Amino acid sequence: MTGRAGQSRGRVRADQVAPGPSDESVGMRFDIEVGQVAHGGHCVGRAPDGRVVFVRHALPGERVVATVTEEHTGYLRADAVVILRPSPDRVTPPCRYAGPDRCGGCDFQHVTPAGQRALKEAVVREQLIRLGRLSEAEVVALDVRVMPLPGGPLGWRTRLRYTVAADGRAGLLKHRSHEVVPVDTCLIAAPGIQATDVTARSWPGEDAIEVVASPSGIAVSTVAGATTRSVSGPDKVIETVGDHRWRLDPEVFWQVHSAAPAAFVSAVLAMLAPRTGERAWDLYGGAGLFSAPLADAVGPRGSVTLVESDDRAVLAAAANLGDLPQVTVVSSTVERARPRGRPDIVVLDPPRSGAGARVVRKLVEAGPRAIAYVACDPAALARDVATFRAAEWRLAQLRAFDAFPMTHHVECIALLTPPDS
Repeated sequence: MTGRAGQSRGRVRADQVAPGPSDESVGMRFDIEVGQVAHGGHCVGRAPDGRVVFVRHALPGERVVATVTEEHTGYLRADAVVILRPSPDRVTPPCRYAGPDRCGGCDFQHVTPAGQRALKEAVVREQLIRLGRLSEAEVVALDVRVMPLPGGPLGWRTRLRYTVAADGRAGLLKHRSHEVVPVDTCLIAAPGIQATDVTARSWPGEDAIEVVASPSGIAVSTVAGATTRSVSGPDKVIETVGDHRWRLDPEVFWQVHSAAPAAFVSAVLAMLAPRTGERAWDLYGGAGLFSAPLADAVGPRGSVTLVESDDRAVLAAAANLGDLPQVTVVSSTVERARPRGRPDIVVLDPPRSGAGARVVRKLVEAGPRAIAYVACDPAALARDVATFRAAEWRLAQLRAFDAFPMTHHVECIALLTPPDS
């Protein structure tokens, strides 16, 4: 399927909408009643011919004029280009680059902060029921609420990647596109990132520009193919959570919301309640955000095994956790790793695709007393919850955080317990 958002061929009747899996519907416009929110930053409606339409820039309960941006077998994608009946949660986007055929980085700039969190709560609940196979009563008992993090909905992002266009200008990508939108600033970026001259300069020959804000300063790097080169700022960025300090290469993964690391650590420790002398596994452990406080909690008589496959993160973890002798850093995929002994507790922080059935079965066999699952995608979390449930494990608690305001993304931390707990 090809076609750009925002192309308009005028208003059409239902019998003018092409029924087949072709590009004929792209650019067509029609009035539509917008229904429930769906995972991915859009709401669901029906085209005049009955096909499902996933509508961006809309809100549940609104009536809008939608322009079709993509046509697939059985469904359409569209943008709301005129709001005929607005939701009470609708606001004017603070960013002038937000909206149809513009920057695709933010999904919910047109929604109040409270309305954004309500949408995300609805998505988490729906995914747990549809993919996680929980009953409505079980989901109600979890009391799913998306909690805001300190700092508000703007200026929170400490890591930003600009894409360089053919003319050398740095910008941000359109939704589901490789097309670069030139911007002068990104309002969700940390103030230090907004203050750089990255978008005012030309970057010929570069693919992307990475900007990282930390207490140690603003690090700017260029990316060309597999080569990263420091342009300005510190070679290492400093991150601090509690009593622990990390000195990291700018390319090493770290949570992008400035308040997220401390909030996530607090939630994980509260759920797992580590005991002195226990054995902990930190899977997909990165640079050791969770391993350091786990080591404090289990003490010198306990142990923490961090498993990570990214070479840069492994080196960072080894360097920054070297003063904690109870921590062992293992360079391996989680699937292949064979940590010694049975774990008492596990932190599971997989990539967006989730842990997967193989890893879940491995953990069930290992038999810890509790697992704290840190998830950046509610669909992946729900799929893994279903696998745990097939082994009679229980989703005992769930906390959700609005760690990505203005976007559809939400961070969930789930407590999973075995059947004999």
